[in-house]
Amino acid sequence: MTRRQQWKERERFQKEEEERKMNLQIYVFVLRCIAYPFNAKQPTDMTRRQQKVNKQQLQTVKERFLAFLNGETQIVADEAFCNAVRSYYESFLKSERASRMVQSGGCSANDFREVFKKNIERRVRSLPEIDGLSKETVLSSWIAKYDAIYRGEEDTRRPTQRAHMGSVSELILSKEQLYEMFQQILGVRKFEHQLLYNGCQLDNVDEQAAQIRRELDGRLQLAENIARERRYPKFISADMEVLYVEELRSSVNLLMANLESLPVSKGGPDFKQKLKRSSMNNSFLDLGDEGDILSKSDVVLSFTLEIVIVEVHGLKSLAPNQVVYCTMEVEGGEKLQTDQAEASRPQWETQGDFTTTHPLPSVKVKLFTERTGVLALEDKELGRVVLNPTTNSPKQAEFHRMVVPRNSPDTDLRIKLAVRMDKPPNMKHSGFLYASGQRLRKRWKKRYFVLVQVSQYTFAMCSYREKKAEPQELMQLEGYTVDYCDPQPGLQGGCVFFNAVKEGDLVIFACDDEQDRVLWVQAMYRATGQSYKPVPPQLNRTTNRKEGNPKPPTPISLNPSQRQGVEDLISATPSRFDHSTLFRVLQKKTLQHRMNDSFSCLGWFSPGQVFVLDEYCARYGVRGCHRHLSYLKDLMDYSEKSALVDPTLLHYSYAFCASHIHGNRPDGMGTVTVEEKEQFESIRSRLMTLLMNQITHFRYCFPFGRPDGALKATLSLLERVLMRDITTPVPSEEMKNLLQKCLEKAAQINYSQLLDYAQIKVDPEEAADKQLEDMLMLGELCIEVLQQNDEHHSEGREAFSWWSDLLADHAEAFLCLYRQNLDSALQVQPADSWNTFPLFQLLNNFLRTDPHLCNGPFHKHLQDVFVPLVVRYIDLMESSIAQSIHRGFEQETWQPVRSLTNNLASVPLPKVPNLSLTLPQMPSFSAPAWMGPLCENTLHGINLPDIFNGSATSEDLFWKLDALQMFVLDLNWPEPEFAKHLEQRLKLMASDMMEACVKRTKSAFDAKMQKASKSTEFRVPLSVCTMFNILMDAKKQCSKLCVLDCSQETDKQWQQYHSRIDVLIDETFKEMISSLISKFAVVLDGVLSKLSRYDEGTFFSSILSFTKPGMDLADTYITFVRQNQDILRDRISDELYIENLFEQWYSSSMKAVCVWLTDRLDLQLHTYQLKTLIKIVKKTYRDFRLQGVLDGTLNNRSYETIYNRLTVEEATAAVKAGGALQGLSMRDSDEEDI
Repeated sequence: MTRRQQWKERERFQKEEEERKMNLQIYVFVLRCIAYPFNAKQPTDMTRRQQKVNKQQLQTVKERFLAFLNGETQIVADEAFCNAVRSYYESFLKSERASRMVQSGGCSANDFREVFKKNIERRVRSLPEIDGLSKETVLSSWIAKYDAIYRGEEDTRRPTQRAHMGSVSELILSKEQLYEMFQQILGVRKFEHQLLYNGCQLDNVDEQAAQIRRELDGRLQLAENIARERRYPKFISADMEVLYVEELRSSVNLLMANLESLPVSKGGPDFKQKLKRSSMNNSFLDLGDEGDILSKSDVVLSFTLEIVIVEVHGLKSLAPNQVVYCTMEVEGGEKLQTDQAEASRPQWETQGDFTTTHPLPSVKVKLFTERTGVLALEDKELGRVVLNPTTNSPKQAEFHRMVVPRNSPDTDLRIKLAVRMDKPPNMKHSGFLYASGQRLRKRWKKRYFVLVQVSQYTFAMCSYREKKAEPQELMQLEGYTVDYCDPQPGLQGGCVFFNAVKEGDLVIFACDDEQDRVLWVQAMYRATGQSYKPVPPQLNRTTNRKEGNPKPPTPISLNPSQRQGVEDLISATPSRFDHSTLFRVLQKKTLQHRMNDSFSCLGWFSPGQVFVLDEYCARYGVRGCHRHLSYLKDLMDYSEKSALVDPTLLHYSYAFCASHIHGNRPDGMGTVTVEEKEQFESIRSRLMTLLMNQITHFRYCFPFGRPDGALKATLSLLERVLMRDITTPVPSEEMKNLLQKCLEKAAQINYSQLLDYAQIKVDPEEAADKQLEDMLMLGELCIEVLQQNDEHHSEGREAFSWWSDLLADHAEAFLCLYRQNLDSALQVQPADSWNTFPLFQLLNNFLRTDPHLCNGPFHKHLQDVFVPLVVRYIDLMESSIAQSIHRGFEQETWQPVRSLTNNLASVPLPKVPNLSLTLPQMPSFSAPAWMGPLCENTLHGINLPDIFNGSATSEDLFWKLDALQMFVLDLNWPEPEFAKHLEQRLKLMASDMMEACVKRTKSAFDAKMQKASKSTEFRVPLSVCTMFNILMDAKKQCSKLCVLDCSQETDKQWQQYHSRIDVLIDETFKEMISSLISKFAVVLDGVLSKLSRYDEGTFFSSILSFTKPGMDLADTYITFVRQNQDILRDRISDELYIENLFEQWYSSSMKAVCVWLTDRLDLQLHTYQLKTLIKIVKKTYRDFRLQGVLDGTLNNRSYETIYNRLTVEEATAAVKAGGALQGLSMRDSDEEDI
């Protein structure tokens, strides 16, 4: 090792040694603050801090929630709760900001729980109401399940004793716990603590009170020296120098008053003497012109005596069975008696309790025996003993020789007893001393002295006589100095001497024992409060120690240098130290210890730490401004290192310092030093920078709104820092402009962080699809960021009403950065590409629901970009649909297909092969598996229900129109005028398309009917049924596709246009039904024409009368009717239209028959005619009734005419031909088999 290295090592060692000595010196002061506090106490109203969550615990929590999501736990939950947990896991637990929270040391399990609670409250509010289940119940259930997941299985079995002890230690600490804490804070070892503890006599309350008095006297002397030597600190005004000394004196006087208000003995009875005024001087010393003079009545002592009588020995003059007993009394008090005992065994173990005010009481104990004589008036006294105990007398039982009456045979009568006299708390020492003073009678005399503490600052040496409560002589110790002295020649009595000296007076004391002298000097040294500490003469220490009995060693052996170092630390005068520097070190180390403990403190000290620091500042005169300035520096150091610090705490300290600097005197200090002002200005500038940086990085400094209310407190603190003084508020515009600049920077930072998180590199050379995909993902992340800002960082409006406007401006600035990349990605997309619509839907659905961003700059720009695309898309779709109608109906086979329009509202629009463009394909949806060729009746071999609708062309048309309108509706266009324009255009387009569809269907229907057969072989073609279904579907779809929203205002022209479409459909339907009914009537006319050949009087009638025709004609027609009824019933989907068709068909049929019969009123029907008509009419009536035709229609006038005519003809035929009708009859037709 080179010399330079040796020098550096030596220098480092010396620096560490100096630091260690300073820490030990601070620890001595802290020990005294803890041992005897008289200014502060541990606060009980501080917020309880939660345990920190560390990195390992965060990883464990992640694993537990992941296990729940994977179904590896026994916790039962519904889908909604699982979705909430998944969102919490993805957005919070896995986020980088959660890791930063844990790393900053300000995150607790309660923060995790509050984030989850806030998340689910928003979710539960959006759920629909459930009868019998309130949302509060759902929230409570979800929170309970969250707690179960967070704790895990192992924690449910672990006892909570550790957490309970931690919370208790967070509240109130004992002295031993405080000692241990500050040993860790200052790096003091255990044996060093023991040495300092014993050396400072921390277990001696009187010594600690005396130490405080000496410290306060030292501070007063320091104040006087400063005033005399004019060694003032540099103040901002010279007028403060005189005020500074007054402040020092008043602070010391306040401490003296606090000390004076304490009970005389800490932990003892609440004894407190009031200092009385007296003009008489009853002491044996002339106290001069003292303001406060004690009188003998001021010194009152109260003693408790316990007298225990055990047994008597040497009692021989009495018979063994004779009764004896003892009495005991204290002079001036009551008399007590023991139980009776036999003379053979005089034992009692009886205790008597007495109280007295005599320092030298007289105790009498007597032994009696009972006299059994008739004339005996009193019991016989056998012996007595008189004792004069003191507080220093032995406490154990001893034998005492009793004084017996004259001529008593019991000359060796002894009694065993104990007299215990307790020392009152205000009696500090007592014993017999020789004393003489200059102003006392020149007589060296032994007296019984008691050192009495009247109050914390008043002590008196009192001498007492036996059986006297008031002192005979009294000496007030104020102003005296006690010390050891040499033997005084000419004084008889006493071996070792000490004296008490005062200006103009000298009192010499002597006692017989060196140890007793040391105790007396120490007691009086603590009472006088003198700065000089008496040191016993070395000669006396050695001469009084007997040979062969060396002083026992201390528990810890130290070499002389170490012992001297401990003595220097203990005997150091506190007023000679710069306690501002020492306190700054103490507070910094305490904060370091606090920030590194297991609690999420956010910079707040624990109650025990607050207590010790408060006591230190008050006791050693640390200025409040200096304390809080140092505290602010330390807190800002941690905050600048990304540790979470409560801004409310910064606000408290800053407000204190600002009030002090501006002369508000929060702690009574009116003086302001130049150093304090300079430090304050430096801290103010530094704090301003820190707060602006925190607001700029608000997403990372206050992640997820934690700590609770931190952002609001930061804004309030920033406003306070901007104030020039304590009264003038900051202009609103100045504050607003400053925050606006911070949030503009925040937008850039947040967006760059988002790009890094998404790992998106904006490259114009990338493929268009990749750029669009990146913009879609980036848009989702931007929305999530803005939603989190609104959810977790909107508390600023509690501080400023315009915070929401600033946050909206921040969001616009944030979206403006996204807009640049969005425009670049949209420019490279190919023409007539509709893949950008999902991006518009994503952004618009978020923006239109935000009251601050809706129709804002970004939203309007987004609309301007997509308006041409939407218009172009609708134009192409209109052209595509028109072409599909034209070509579809040209190639239409009119085969029925199943309905798609009611089930495909969210199905993507099909690509039109005839146009060289790509129609929009929604990436969030895909065509369902069952979507196949529209004209097929089966799908992959699976038979579907026979539910028939329109043709492929019509279904394709309705589907496209519906899907197009749903697509435009899903765009949720925010601008009302353009949205209305889009809707009107689509409704008009749908009306035009439907009109074309109806007309083309009507043309095809007319063509079909012209080619149809006119015989009973005619069957309604399936294509005709399909055409009917097309019209029915058009009628249904018209109300949805062609009608504007009722909430919008519609003009008369639009209403007329829509009513024209309805009329067209209705008229077309009527015409098609009439055409079909006409076809059915033609078939019936053919049947009736064949029956006309059998008319009476015709040529063919006479020829055909010789034949026997069967019922083939009637059966053929009935079959025709029934089969067509079945076809129409099965193939037409609307029941109302079928019933209308059947009613018209039945009515026309009955009318045709009625007309045919009316034409033959003058003719009698041929038997064949009659039989055929009866069967046709009866079967037709029955069939249509089975098809649902109502009785009112069935039994119309035509039918009644027919029925009456055929009934008459039937009766006539029965008369003429008998059984020619072969059982056919119009009667009871309902009972016949059909």
